[in-house]
Amino acid sequence: MDDPDSELSSDQCVIKRQAFFVRGLIEIPVVDTGEVFTWGVWVSLSEENFTRAARLWDVPGREAEPPYFGWLSTELPIYSPTTVELKTNLHTRPVGERPAVELEPTAHPLAIEQRQGITRARVQRIAETLLHPGPR
Repeated sequence: MDDPDSELSSDQCVIKRQAFFVRGLIEIPVVDTGEVFTWGVWVSLSEENFTRAARLWDVPGREAEPPYFGWLSTELPIYSPTTVELKTNLHTRPVGERPAVELEPTAHPLAIEQRQGITRARVQRIAETLLHPGPR
């Protein structure tokens, strides 16, 4: 980026020193396989939480940090209503691992799937929808 007040890496993003994002993973259990389906997403954090997370990014033991409150900032087009601005907790993991994103336990379909899990057939439908989207 050419803006000195903005930064972008594969894990962190700052826009004009006003918006702060961390990349994380929403993990959904696949109940009939024992595996996990994962969405890679961006979560917006307060400047204070982002600064702390960035300071500890490469520090061993960072996973002992309490979770950071944030807002989901990625639109996952297969869900309605929108996934943007769902409340989250970002759980830091050991160095080298992306944080886990825990959604607030609401009635939103994504939050329900994270809590209850999905089937392999649902994973296949998600993949088909994303790979071969129909007219909107």
